[in-house]
Amino acid sequence: MAITLQESLRALFYAPFYVALARDAYAAEGLDVRFVSSPRPGDAARNVIDGSVDVCWGGPMRVMQAYQQMPESDLASFAEVVTRDPFLLIGREPRPNFVARDLLGLRVATVSEVPTPWMCLQEDLRRAGVDPAALTRVSDGGMVDNVAALRRGDLDVVQVFEPFAAMLLADGAGHLWYAQASRGPTSYTAFYARRGLLDQRRDELLCMVRAIYRTQKWFASADGEAISAAIAGYFEDVPAAIRVDACKRYASLGIWGRDPWLPRSGYERLRASLVSGSFVSPGAPYELAVDNSLAERIIAEDPPALDEKGR
Repeated sequence: MAITLQESLRALFYAPFYVALARDAYAAEGLDVRFVSSPRPGDAARNVIDGSVDVCWGGPMRVMQAYQQMPESDLASFAEVVTRDPFLLIGREPRPNFVARDLLGLRVATVSEVPTPWMCLQEDLRRAGVDPAALTRVSDGGMVDNVAALRRGDLDVVQVFEPFAAMLLADGAGHLWYAQASRGPTSYTAFYARRGLLDQRRDELLCMVRAIYRTQKWFASADGEAISAAIAGYFEDVPAAIRVDACKRYASLGIWGRDPWLPRSGYERLRASLVSGSFVSPGAPYELAVDNSLAERIIAEDPPALDEKGR
């Protein structure tokens, strides 16, 4: 029986997951994977809980949210892939020496599609001594609309992921102020599933983790052009030059982990952000929400990187 693997939304920072699919990394491990998309990001965890899908890739945020809303939840994150925050602040004017206080008095649009980007940014502001409530914040617009508003001059700063940043930078309509990845490890994306599935289908999930680790090893030596080419089929509407620039930027920021171990430091930084933003309280403990046993075994195996044919 196939493992049903779900994406929560289509995003370029999920590139390793798309490369694993495009290069048949799962098939190379003898695993049959059926790939599906969640209609809405907020439905992704519910689909795992009710058994509609087996495994999802998404933020440990969703696992913590599930425990907040349903203490009896048994979700667990395993195999971290995105280990730093992929969101960026793009301003209309250059600000090479940006500090958090520069946002005060400006019209700042934050991401509305998912909660984690703002949760993490507001925590950064607090740590810099800036009250997030003091911002003139536009919080109800989508990234597409916010980018258009920045171009019109209706906004001063927008929070976006790639390729929106690369598009704005390419034509001079925006300037990079702050890469949220620069705060350091923040566990952003991993596989997650119900703990019962981790037990019942452990051999298959070990194959899944091995496939993603081999993909991570491929990423460690791949350049922006190679990554862009590998994921092109999932982003056909993004011009190749923009896609390459976006992949290069993410690689330089170190957002993609080199192995599937989900570190306590990254999880706790994410949890601190969610707690300070009143999204969860106190947030699921690391030992409850994370299972590194599969990653530990596969890292010890030290499998080879994917080759160009996915073998």
